[in-house]
Amino acid sequence: MKLTPHGLDSVRFRPQKACSHVVLKLFVIATAIFVTEVANVMAEPKKVPGQESGSTEVVDSSAAAKIEEATFGSGCFWCTEAVFQQLNGVKSVVSGYSGGRTKNPTYEEVCTGTTGHAEVIRVTFDPSVVTYVDLLEVFWKTHDPTTLNRQGADHGTQYRSVIFYHDEAQQKLAMEYKKKLDESKAFDKPIVTEISPIKEFYPGEDYHQNYFRNHPENPYCTAVINRKVAKFKAVFKDKLKKKGEL
Repeated sequence: MKLTPHGLDSVRFRPQKACSHVVLKLFVIATAIFVTEVANVMAEPKKVPGQESGSTEVVDSSAAAKIEEATFGSGCFWCTEAVFQQLNGVKSVVSGYSGGRTKNPTYEEVCTGTTGHAEVIRVTFDPSVVTYVDLLEVFWKTHDPTTLNRQGADHGTQYRSVIFYHDEAQQKLAMEYKKKLDESKAFDKPIVTEISPIKEFYPGEDYHQNYFRNHPENPYCTAVINRKVAKFKAVFKDKLKKKGEL
């Protein structure tokens, strides 16, 4: 018989420390500044290959829009998956493991903390609807990036805060966003989030996928995930999928 995931035989309620109005305001300011800077860069005219120097013809980047991937770890992947599935523009979310040494690790092996893997989600998204910066904002605001190898009652390297970037553009955006948050003192402690290149991603076992959707009556889901999703929806209500799209 498999281990009971996350020790659900005894419900663990993880109270969240309420942010002060000052901290929340600083976070919003830092995010606004960063998003504005990114928008300005993206709005700059791009040269067409072979175009004469000095031309200002703009390439229509929307025609080249494609589906992209992002990988985040912010504690229990049941929670992270349930949050990101709500976002408009997100095509799929897969819970799994990354950042470790063991090939094809099992959940039980990852839980020992000896494989080096983190519980993560692989997000497939449409950047013309939801940008990578949008995903970063959700990532930063829905967990505590200042606690090393810990989220609430879950502790161990498998629960570390981590961004696995897929290309140089994602690396730059993640590092710049983190820098802005630290400089603005958006959190009362330094951010310890790891930012590393993606290597191998191993999908988790089938029973981990869509866990909140499939087990809404589960004690962990009702006591922890449901509250987290409700708070997320209140903050990001303008970025949510419509009911029929979930």
